[in-house]
Amino acid sequence: MSGEYQLPVAASEGFKDASAYDAYRPSYLPEAVESLLRHLQIADCPNANIVEIASGTGKFTELLAKRHESYNIHAVEPHRGMASQLVAKQLPNVKVTEGHAADMPVEGGWGDACIAAQSFHWFANQEALDEIHRVLKPNAVLGMIWNIEDYNKPKSWKSATVWGQKLNDWIWSIATDGIPRFRDEKWQGVFEEQQQSNPLQVIRATLGGKLPKFSLPLGHERVEWTVWLSEEALWARINTLSQVAVLQGEQKEAGYRTFKEALQSEDVQRNEKGEIALHGWTYSAWTDRID
Repeated sequence: MSGEYQLPVAASEGFKDASAYDAYRPSYLPEAVESLLRHLQIADCPNANIVEIASGTGKFTELLAKRHESYNIHAVEPHRGMASQLVAKQLPNVKVTEGHAADMPVEGGWGDACIAAQSFHWFANQEALDEIHRVLKPNAVLGMIWNIEDYNKPKSWKSATVWGQKLNDWIWSIATDGIPRFRDEKWQGVFEEQQQSNPLQVIRATLGGKLPKFSLPLGHERVEWTVWLSEEALWARINTLSQVAVLQGEQKEAGYRTFKEALQSEDVQRNEKGEIALHGWTYSAWTDRID
């Protein structure tokens, strides 16, 4: 891996407690996973090669490794603490290496598909698209998937609950570190930038080798889900968000007070165990590699 790359502080510090991330971040709906793999054209394809970028602790990798296709998975992860969690799981047919989206230790044209789970917003740039294009086979597909909780949604999405919206407002109020998250809805821009708006731009792009690398429009779908969590588990899950994880002192205490106040809302649902119904969505998108 290039020595010039430095993991963003928001990621190195926000995900420092990799074991907490692995314990409290959610897995993915089976139907959403199956649908994405079919759009990637690798469902029921034995021994397909998958490049997984920013595999983290392996929340998505585990699901791929357990499937009947016996995929060959090359998991690329820049955060050593998270990568160590994934390595310790000893998943079959999974190779874990240090690298990042713009510099992957993967042979050119190796991948039948590329997947970025809960991560593409971290590296939505042209350098990453060039590298993803390089490691994929002709006509292979790039897939992106996110679990989005009600408290961490984009502003344009309608909230499922009043209390979720209160927490969403708080998370939006936290000072930005300059790195867009999924909720900022900026990650699509790197694909849209491929489109040239006038003939002169097209000529310049052709001469400069900057023709589109991936197809538009993006395919996408959204599936709703609900999970039941104790207050402690819910607060722990919120703290796996990088911008929340780095809060300290009065800022963290103020956040916890906001959390407790939000849970006094009339629409908070609790089951017989006292667990709270957390609503959210699994959002996935995909695009074909252009040769």
